Amino acid sequence: MTLSVVHMDVLDAIKNRRSVRKYSAEAVPEDALMRVLEAGRIAPSANNLQPWHFVVVRDPGTRKKLTGGKYAKFLEECPVVIAGCGDTKKSPEWHVVDVTIALQNMVTQATAEGLGTCWIGSFDEKEVKDALGVPDDFSVVAMLTLGHSKEKARGERRTKAIDEITSRDRFAKG
Repeated sequence: MTLSVVHMDVLDAIKNRRSVRKYSAEAVPEDALMRVLEAGRIAPSANNLQPWHFVVVRDPGTRKKLTGGKYAKFLEECPVVIAGCGDTKKSPEWHVVDVTIALQNMVTQATAEGLGTCWIGSFDEKEVKDALGVPDDFSVVAMLTLGHSKEKARGERRTKAIDEITSRDRFAKG
């Protein structure tokens, strides 16, 4: 089945994004995957160091090795996992922020493609590094699942109002 490109503006993609933990077996089309990776590639980074490396995992046996975290069991069923790794030597202070920005770009693009994602922060970094051959001078910042959702969207998320989370000119809360 070919994925038809879903067109939505950025704010709609951000509003429509949900954490997906149940995926169909349908493959992620290569062209959609490449647009998701491109969204990460062009992300901003401190001093434009681009301290990231993304490991795209489709192999079922390798995905199974990534399921050691408390909330990561479903990675085995997801068709694609992307491990976002940060170069700790190139950018010791900013690699986590930079990789996170790149991964969030990927999440937004995936939503615009009609694909589901979920941030994975629950994992044993040593196990993931061993499974993926990540060198010592890189950290695994987070992983993303990517695929076609089996879940039905559950409506709008509850989020705080703008005036609850912002102030002007000086911090003022409450």
